[in-house]
Amino acid sequence: MTRFTPTQILVMGFAAIILTGTLLLMLPISSAAGQNTDFITSLFTATSAVCVTGLVVVDTGTYWSLFGQIVIMLLIQAGGLGFMTMATLASMLLGRRIGLKERLVIQEALNEFSLQGLVKLTQRILITTALFELSGMALLSTRFIPIYGIGKGLYFSLFHAVSAFNNAGFDIIGDFVSFTPFVGDIIINFTVMGLIIIGGIGFAVIMDVFYNWHVKRLSLHTKLVLTTTTVLIVAGFLFFFFVEYNNPKTLGPLSVPVKAMAALFQSITPRTAGFNTISEGDLTDASKFVTILLMYTGASPASTGGGIKTTTLSTIILAVAAVLRGRENVNIYGKRLSWTLVMRSLSIAVLALGLISAVTIILSLAENQAFIKVLFETVSAFGTVGLSTGITPTLSAVSKIALAFTMFAGRVGPLTIAVALLQRQHGMKDLCRYPEEKIMVG
Repeated sequence: MTRFTPTQILVMGFAAIILTGTLLLMLPISSAAGQNTDFITSLFTATSAVCVTGLVVVDTGTYWSLFGQIVIMLLIQAGGLGFMTMATLASMLLGRRIGLKERLVIQEALNEFSLQGLVKLTQRILITTALFELSGMALLSTRFIPIYGIGKGLYFSLFHAVSAFNNAGFDIIGDFVSFTPFVGDIIINFTVMGLIIIGGIGFAVIMDVFYNWHVKRLSLHTKLVLTTTTVLIVAGFLFFFFVEYNNPKTLGPLSVPVKAMAALFQSITPRTAGFNTISEGDLTDASKFVTILLMYTGASPASTGGGIKTTTLSTIILAVAAVLRGRENVNIYGKRLSWTLVMRSLSIAVLALGLISAVTIILSLAENQAFIKVLFETVSAFGTVGLSTGITPTLSAVSKIALAFTMFAGRVGPLTIAVALLQRQHGMKDLCRYPEEKIMVG
């Protein structure tokens, strides 16, 4: 009997959820027209939902029925929390014991360093998720109920709270408009931005801040995540505010306070969320490229988002800074990062660039679109962001399949997939060390 590693189980678990979602979305009851949906459309949508991306080939609010939208929302929740978190919840509800093998998979899924307290951590994750999503729902309902009525308003509030906290980017407002009709709404904007940030910093950081609120007690991981996240948000905000300030198709017609809020939203949403309050297709090429860089970075480890992750980026930058200063160690906040961690970060970044390059080439050959739009679409898929310049519904079947795989790789992690495919059940350490030799680089 074949024994699978925790990494392989994790990959297969996400694939199983996607397949289940695909089959459900193909049913006539899932579409508003009451007709069967083709396999490619269903697969793309299910993958986008489970991988909390938000790229869509049909409008979520008008194409899918209430049943179909609820399936998508549940897929978003399962994808955001993770395969093993949902499996653990099911085991707890059924009164089953969480064994060692399950704990090993949970450890892999949450990027934890120890097996101790994993079940308790999972319980806290579930409670925390429920609290933030219900809080977001309550705030959004103050705006949606007056517009759509009590029943529809509450449903809209729940769907978008779940989508925002899980950094999914799916909306059911209709006509592919996302939150552009609410560009000036303070409650909706800041509620959605808050949910995106909290969901994107990772459950480990949320727990660390909650239980060790004093900055001196926070772990190095938490400090690095919070610092990198803040820098990216502020830098992105300043860039979009000044570059798009006079763009008549984006920030130009808005008042200064709304310009600032829209620029802040545009800085936060590429961090794997996928909502937009201004037209992505009408951004300047410079803004599109900066958005691509933010999407490539993504959220933080053990979060609801994708990308190479904030700590991966910061580790690489710190390593480069150490080399430029002629130092042998990578230091931050009075701590030293191992070179093994640096090599892992570089591996993730290189694998991500390789995947993005390959898929971009495929889309460039298959589609008659500008290169910046193709690259934007590919990186959006990898970063599980969901932002689009508007070309997603027009893509060919080949491009949709390529992007579906890219979303899957971005959510599970390119390194995780590579390890799952190449690593044996029991990895072997080097039994010998070869003589060192120097080569010229740079």
